[in-house]
Amino acid sequence: MTSQGKSEGSQQSADAEKQLGSYSYTNWADKIQDQYQKIKENAETYPYVWGSYIVVYGGFGLWFAYRWRKLRKTETRVRVLQERLRKLVQAEESTSSSSTATSKAPPSSDISTK
Repeated sequence: MTSQGKSEGSQQSADAEKQLGSYSYTNWADKIQDQYQKIKENAETYPYVWGSYIVVYGGFGLWFAYRWRKLRKTETRVRVLQERLRKLVQAEESTSSSSTATSKAPPSSDISTK
């Protein structure tokens, strides 16, 4: 019975170490280092393939940045035009409301007395 207790205890501690080891910084850093080495070796073996990736995806990135910037400039122009239109409408409403207010007010001579 004692041998079973020892084996279960050691198995639990080994499981706990595996769980902690899988989340440890060094294990994670080693995996990143290994992946970097694989990519580096592949890039040295096939430079034209990686060069074409850089050209194609770099071109897509430049095109995307150009279109994004153009979109933002267009949005800015639209906001400025909307604000100018809003100010014109407010000015027109204020002039029309002031002119209608004076025309709607009855003059004192039109009031008839009985």
